[in-house]
Amino acid sequence: MEHLIVFVSNHPVLVTSFVVLLLLLLFTESRKAGKTVTTQQATQLINQQQAKVVDVRERKEFSEGHIVDAINIPLNKLTEHMSELEKFKDTPIIIVDNMGQHASSAGKALSKAGYTHVVRLQGGISGWRGENLPLVKS
Repeated sequence: MEHLIVFVSNHPVLVTSFVVLLLLLLFTESRKAGKTVTTQQATQLINQQQAKVVDVRERKEFSEGHIVDAINIPLNKLTEHMSELEKFKDTPIIIVDNMGQHASSAGKALSKAGYTHVVRLQGGISGWRGENLPLVKS
């Protein structure tokens, strides 16, 4: 503990920079809509709670491989196709993209529209592939 106090007093700029970056990271993560789920948690949601998978990738990427029974609504068309998801408003919805980066904005849009249980697949379809889980091509 003594060493920590000495380090902080000798390097105030470094410690301040670290704290600011940490706070920015926490702030950025907290603004993302919906919590993330692992591939294992996603399969449990799909199998036990009949969660719906919404894939927000472009049609071409979707056709190269997607989760079974996933609904493809590209991110840039989500707001205009929101009515297609109306019947799943109280059902868990798992949002999938390529690597988990763009699912946040889709989650925000769905949460704002009143969807109660929206989660993002951690690592996106890349994480799903990495776990060697099944994909279907269309």
